[in-house]
Amino acid sequence: MENIKEKLLNGNKRAAARLITLAENGDPQAANIIKDLYAKSGNAFVIGVTGPPGAGKSTLTDKLVKAIRLKNKKVGVIAVDPTSPFTGGAILGDRVRMSDLNTDSGVFIRSMGARGNLGGISEATGIATDILDIFGCDYIFIETVGVGQSEIDIVKSCDTTLMVMVPGLGDDIQALKAGIMEIGDIFVVNKADRDGARKTAREIGAMLSYKTSDWTPPVIMAEAVNSEGINEIIESILNHKTYMKTSGSGMNRRIENKKNELLSIVREKIHKKLLEKTHDDKLLELLSKEVVERKNNPYSAVETILNRLNIK
Repeated sequence: MENIKEKLLNGNKRAAARLITLAENGDPQAANIIKDLYAKSGNAFVIGVTGPPGAGKSTLTDKLVKAIRLKNKKVGVIAVDPTSPFTGGAILGDRVRMSDLNTDSGVFIRSMGARGNLGGISEATGIATDILDIFGCDYIFIETVGVGQSEIDIVKSCDTTLMVMVPGLGDDIQALKAGIMEIGDIFVVNKADRDGARKTAREIGAMLSYKTSDWTPPVIMAEAVNSEGINEIIESILNHKTYMKTSGSGMNRRIENKKNELLSIVREKIHKKLLEKTHDDKLLELLSKEVVERKNNPYSAVETILNRLNIK
């Protein structure tokens, strides 16, 4: 493990990939390495890219990474793919679409399975972000699964969130308003050559006018496939980065992000303990049967489980 630590600090891609794999698998060695090196993290700026399916998030991310690389900055990409409920394997489509970036020594790309997490972020994404931070990335992109309003969880991991929309959503924008529209720091209307693009931008702008914040999210028209609008998006990201630093909002957001990450890890640990404690004697199955047969009730059953976990 000392070898992995040394190589990670020296910017070795294989070491970073190996450590992320260990973290995904819940290997305690990964946690120990993060504990030792965590003080070296906190330097990367994390950008979330989210939006509905088919919005062109992967193409946009690809172009943004290439533009940032022109500034000689080191970039990490975490592409969270849907996970098959049958095989547990991720589709890994983003790695295929960004294959030409893999040859760039200044870019690290990792596809991760969402593992059934409806928030679009796998449990290991936070740790993977820390690893890429320690690895020396200046910017880290997290591209999520397009799963609707539950993608609000992306905010819990990022400094800046790009909401990617496309023309033709129509009433779908109204449906998104209650949740997802609130989390974007920058809005991108991709595939702007399509009919209705300007109308979509106007509708988004009208909704954003109700936001009460010192930061007004810009709405940018783009055609990622043709690299149009990319420089404007990069400029907006840098402007938001400056705003977050000068206003103090950046520190507040990072504290909130870490609070959510810690709670997520705690929930996962408790869930594992629950499965371990109730598996052998089939306590969970027994209690569930009792509740269904009305011989018990949900509240008493939960109390029994918590007592088994020594949680009062």
